[in-house]
Amino acid sequence: MSEHHPSGKTPGHTGHPGELIAVDEDMWMDVIHKMDEVYSDLLQYEVALEEKNAKLEESQQFILSVLTSMSDIMVVCDRNGQIEDVNRSLVDFCGREAADLRGRPIYDLFADELSHDRARELLGSFGQQAVHDCELPLRSSDGSAVPVSLNCTPRFSSVGKSLGMVITGRPVGELRKAYRALRQAHEDLKRTQQQLLHSEKMASLGRLVAGVAHELNNPISFVLGNVHALRRYAERLECYLAAVHRGESREALEELRGELRIDRILADLPPLIEGTIEGAERTRDIVDGLKRFSAIDRDENRPFDLTEVVERAVRWVCKAARENFRVNIDLPAELPLTGSAGQMQQVVMNLVQNAWDATAELAEPRLDIAAEIGDGRVQLRFHDNGPGLAPEILDRIFDPFFTTKPVGMGTGLGLAISYGIVERHGGRLSVANAPEGGALFTVDLPLLAPTRGA
Repeated sequence: MSEHHPSGKTPGHTGHPGELIAVDEDMWMDVIHKMDEVYSDLLQYEVALEEKNAKLEESQQFILSVLTSMSDIMVVCDRNGQIEDVNRSLVDFCGREAADLRGRPIYDLFADELSHDRARELLGSFGQQAVHDCELPLRSSDGSAVPVSLNCTPRFSSVGKSLGMVITGRPVGELRKAYRALRQAHEDLKRTQQQLLHSEKMASLGRLVAGVAHELNNPISFVLGNVHALRRYAERLECYLAAVHRGESREALEELRGELRIDRILADLPPLIEGTIEGAERTRDIVDGLKRFSAIDRDENRPFDLTEVVERAVRWVCKAARENFRVNIDLPAELPLTGSAGQMQQVVMNLVQNAWDATAELAEPRLDIAAEIGDGRVQLRFHDNGPGLAPEILDRIFDPFFTTKPVGMGTGLGLAISYGIVERHGGRLSVANAPEGGALFTVDLPLLAPTRGA
């Protein structure tokens, strides 16, 4: 007897073909969700693919624009020396279209058999070694041989496999023309730089003419007055000696001696002569200082006293400055340094001049110069009572040609030159706004080491 199933179907029966048994609604929902996820992923992949295609087209357009705009000729070769691509400059140079050049040997571009052989010798190992600045003649569009400076660089795949070589070049005539233009521009720049430096030095000297003239006037006037006195004394002595030689009587000579005040002249001669010598030496020192300043371009490396340089620079500037411009100097008796006294004098004069300009609108302009010594160095501080410097100016104050003065009133080179001079002396020039107001320039310099046994 056969066994019957409660449903009336025998075990193992699956119903009609294609009919799913025991598939409930949850399972269908899972299938639908999976399909939605797959569809969403496909959409994302498609969007990403379109973005990559757009970027690829943009990169291709960029590379094409670069190759088209290149003035140098360019050839891309495979490992066998066959031309794969060229840029527009090569097409214009040789007068042949890119399609005609592709697939042809690179050696067809050279002008003659000798250049062919030379090219095969240099480029025979395509993709193996680079070639730099190789001059070979190529045949131009008019059939002439034009020397071209070539540079060859191997190219590789992403896995390091050799693909061939990229060859770039420029006609030598253009290179020589460019070199000549560059050399001329360099010479013009050097000439202009020298003229600007000379102009700045002359401007500094021009500002000091009145001060130096006043400085020279005092000792020269003193010497001149003494010389006039000496001439009067000489006339009296000559008159007295003439009477002596005539054999005048003793009484007559005594009377003449008193009348001509010979004793007073003899007593006055030593200090008069000493004063004249002192005035002449003072004039010599001023002229010597001016001569050193006018020769600041000369590199010197000799000991000098910075205190003396500061005092002389302040004196020269202040002689030409306003009478109410007061400079207070608080320095040690000596500050021994090594270098160029003339160059350091220019630095000090520039800083004093800038302080004078910065305090021009004040009723009582003032500049304080003080020094602090430590660790074998001296910090020379120039603190004025002006309005100070704007924050945006502080970072540019030492830039060449930067100036806050009106057009025609300054070259903008004074502080830039001063900065370089201080650096050449192993120091540093800095600027800040003082907490109590005004600008504060600091010159940090190494002091001359004392000699042993001193």
